[in-house]
Amino acid sequence: MSLVKFNKRTRPFTNLITSDFFDMEDFFDNRFWNKGLMNTDFWNGRKGEPALNIKETDKFFEIELAAPGFNKKDFEVTIEDGYLNIKAEKTFTEEEKEENYTRKEFTYNSFERSLLLPENVKEEELKAKYMDGILSFKLMKKVEAKKLKPKKVEIA
Repeated sequence: MSLVKFNKRTRPFTNLITSDFFDMEDFFDNRFWNKGLMNTDFWNGRKGEPALNIKETDKFFEIELAAPGFNKKDFEVTIEDGYLNIKAEKTFTEEEKEENYTRKEFTYNSFERSLLLPENVKEEELKAKYMDGILSFKLMKKVEAKKLKPKKVEIA
């Protein structure tokens, strides 16, 4: 067996692929080969999960979930064992019958997401709202007792 020096110039796309600005995973995973909805920026690069924003203030947590195309009735939101569980499912069916043909179309869209809630959240006071394709939650924080400053104790 003899060794032959590899010549990378003979391969197609060589200059592009060996460039520092080329992302091989991105090229083969989502942008070039698969052009479906699940691989667009809407899903944040994760298959089946919409993008999520979480904001924390002194008094509450605010969660925003991007889920356009759904209705309020399509969502199921539960809190169980310290997890906020969000499920959504939507189906659409259309049928057109003519003399020479029948056309049937349907779509099915769903996702499921679970978030571990911090211990300082009042689970019973969860507020949810769906407007303009954004499902938002407001989770109030429990009032914690103020920590006392360390005090030096004199020994008698």
